[in-house]
Amino acid sequence: MVAVTISAAGKLPLAKGLPATVEVSAQATVGDIKKALQAKFPKFKVSRQKLSRKGDKKSLMNEATLTSAGISDGTELEAKDLGPQIGWTTVFLVEYGGPLLIHPLFYHLPQTFYRQAVEHSPLQKYVYGMVMAHFVKRELETLFVHRFSHDTMPFRNIFKNSAHYHILSGVLLAGAIYSPTYSATSSYIVNTIRDNPRFLQGCTAFWVFCQLSNFSTHMTIRNLRPAGTRRRAIPYGYGFGLVSVPNYFFETLGWTTISVMTGSYAAWFFTFVSTYQMLVWAAKKHQQYKKEFGKEYPRNRKAMIPFIF
Repeated sequence: MVAVTISAAGKLPLAKGLPATVEVSAQATVGDIKKALQAKFPKFKVSRQKLSRKGDKKSLMNEATLTSAGISDGTELEAKDLGPQIGWTTVFLVEYGGPLLIHPLFYHLPQTFYRQAVEHSPLQKYVYGMVMAHFVKRELETLFVHRFSHDTMPFRNIFKNSAHYHILSGVLLAGAIYSPTYSATSSYIVNTIRDNPRFLQGCTAFWVFCQLSNFSTHMTIRNLRPAGTRRRAIPYGYGFGLVSVPNYFFETLGWTTISVMTGSYAAWFFTFVSTYQMLVWAAKKHQQYKKEFGKEYPRNRKAMIPFIF
């Protein structure tokens, strides 16, 4: 058995008895230490715990073995309370569920929001189908495809994360696109390219290509990480020959297509905000890959936009 002493990093009301010593087997993981700590302090749930070596703020991963984490008999660790947590699966379901509720309300109840009936144009019908299909795809991927690097995130963050989807791609986008401005009798639509079946079908075909490409890259990432692990590996295959996160690139192309189709300020605003955020995430992921895999990582890859960034 290995005895580990755990003290509190700052105030820790849920474990007032710290410092305390827990014992685990030599083959245990950091996650097992957290379970042993919860056994002593039941209110201090595993999901709330951050463990690090004393004097080192770097968090120890749950799946790390004692040997790989440099933990031996007598090692001293520090525990920090991360606060109330929520699972990433739940987070994504809530985020993407917003537009799936909001868009049908604006589309099917125009008199409630615009005080008049709206004869939907082919453009509105196409965009409605595309938006709904996109977020249904995201929900299904959350349930059956994605494998997350972390089990939970702080509960308070769900409000900030959800606002992006519920407000920008929900209320703002739906309120603009299904309004009389884009109706079948609007001068913005009648006898313009936005009333041209070939234009609408061509844009939709390209959008489908983007969605399928995005899904393909998600499957590639999933297959790199066996279920129940945090394993990381260099992704190869479709899209990854040029950039580190092609899923973000195809996501951007998909929303750009909707923006071009509609010309809507709301669609362009959501696309710009989303693209900026994905560029930030892509740069971070790209640097993580290069740091973790060093010379093994393909040098010609960009972060998100082929040949540019």
